[in-house]
Amino acid sequence: MAGFDGTVPSTLLGLDFSCAPSSRKPLTLAWGRRSGAVVKLDKLDEVATLAGLEQALASAHSMLAACDFPFGLPRPFVQALCDHPPNDFPADHLAALRQTIQQAPGPKATAAETLIQALHAHCRDRAGFQRLVDGWGQTWDRQRGDGPKLLHRPTDTAVPGISSTSPLQTRYVPVGKMYFEGLIRLVQADFSLPGLRQGRPDALAFEAYPGFLSGEVLGRRSYKSDQAAPASQQQARLIARMDLVDALEQGRTRLGLRLKLTPGQRDFLVSDAKGDRLDAALCLVQAAWAQREGEENPTQSWGLPKVVDPIEGWILTA
Repeated sequence: MAGFDGTVPSTLLGLDFSCAPSSRKPLTLAWGRRSGAVVKLDKLDEVATLAGLEQALASAHSMLAACDFPFGLPRPFVQALCDHPPNDFPADHLAALRQTIQQAPGPKATAAETLIQALHAHCRDRAGFQRLVDGWGQTWDRQRGDGPKLLHRPTDTAVPGISSTSPLQTRYVPVGKMYFEGLIRLVQADFSLPGLRQGRPDALAFEAYPGFLSGEVLGRRSYKSDQAAPASQQQARLIARMDLVDALEQGRTRLGLRLKLTPGQRDFLVSDAKGDRLDAALCLVQAAWAQREGEENPTQSWGLPKVVDPIEGWILTA
């Protein structure tokens, strides 16, 4: 499956996402290209609004993006939504969701798009999505009881010793809100999401998780800090960022790709205590891996499993 039109996009994007970007916490876009096993970082952009991201996505062509937010939700949550929905869930969207949730996996699956559109029709905004998740077992699907809500998908725990945050988490690290704000914009820009949605053949996007690569290199060492942290912690995490960049430049991950940086780019990545720039670069490397898989294994689906649950999705390199 080299591409929906037989081509492999040449421009790579690693996106570190925020559901509510600002000048203090912008989206970070790492643009690059791959030649063989070398991934060249061309530039890093910081975008302070979701509208700015929409503009970048709308103008994209020959692009393969790896995005740090979920493309799907745990199937038990969506099944509960179909079986015991809130009373005010829009009837037409509920009917469409009930029809598509049973779809077989494959290139013509539409469940991911139907789900995010239904959620936007019902929830309206990310605060509404948080209320929907909070209400599970309380205001709707009451027979469920008080069991744990922050379920994981199989892909979240597919890498031994590493787990991504549940897509139903809407606080602390609000991954659920990132899903709500991120996926709809890819759909609106008509991106193809292999395994989930068929759109423009020259604009592909995949779910990524930087923690899969950083955890491989650093184990449990954190590379993210803030100004309020003790000086000793800030120093330790600076060293962790330096070690992580060293590993990426030397190709010391299971992906076998080397990140090519200028000295200035290296300093720019390491100096970001929040780690957002590094996260975007890690997503860029994951995008390059998918691109290489598309070139070298054209009968496969960009390194994804042969069968991807169209409700839950799959994370690159899991």
